Amino acid sequence: MDEVFKALADPSRRRLLDSLNARNGQTLRELCAGLEMARQSVSKHLAVLETANVVTTVRRGREKVHYLNAAPINAIAERWISRYDRGRVELLADLTRALESEPMDKPEFVYTTYVNTTAEKLWQALTDPAFTSRYWGATFESDWTPGATMSWTEGGLRTEDPAQVVLEAVPPHRLSYTWHTFTPEFAEVHGMNPDLVAAMAEEPRSKVTFDIAPHGKLVKLTVTHDGFGPESTVQAGVSEGWPVILSSLKSLLETGEAL
Repeated sequence: MDEVFKALADPSRRRLLDSLNARNGQTLRELCAGLEMARQSVSKHLAVLETANVVTTVRRGREKVHYLNAAPINAIAERWISRYDRGRVELLADLTRALESEPMDKPEFVYTTYVNTTAEKLWQALTDPAFTSRYWGATFESDWTPGATMSWTEGGLRTEDPAQVVLEAVPPHRLSYTWHTFTPEFAEVHGMNPDLVAAMAEEPRSKVTFDIAPHGKLVKLTVTHDGFGPESTVQAGVSEGWPVILSSLKSLLETGEAL
């Protein structure tokens, strides 16, 4: 957490974060064009922000695309802000704005967190119903091989669809699957507006990818959720939902208790 405050103390780094807040998912070239800073200076500041985990990157060809990362912000909020009764709804709205990106060929949601566990245990936590039911409130049934179907059970409702499938599975390093199928039954179980859920069902089916990599004694988990249409309602929902789910996952693996 000291690294986060150190990173935010410099006004030039705050300007970089403001630039990403205005338009998330920028290359080094794009960031340099929007700021009156030399390329070398921007690179050095970005390295500090990445070390503090305030910025995370995704490779796109030869370039790195930079995104704001909400994990350190969540940690600060949990430690201090809640004690002063700052509304969590207001905080999540800020995180949503920070994590949204333009509907182009870039991932639209990227979240990186570091978990004190092993890659094998983290893979199990992403796939084993005994784990997912505790921190997510949902369970999945699949043989976790590329092309295999997935069934989702949440709130007692089991959802299956031929397009609800595993895309990649390289245990314990990478897992990718298509996102949930929205049905009238889903709206009823979760008390959601049926018209809203129907609109979500009309959107292109998105996908989520989990990348797991060792990071010293910790494991680095990067979640990328993309494939949304313009002004996606689903994107707005997952941008709020993922920080909560992943914080609860981290808590479960490190303390034995989900949030």
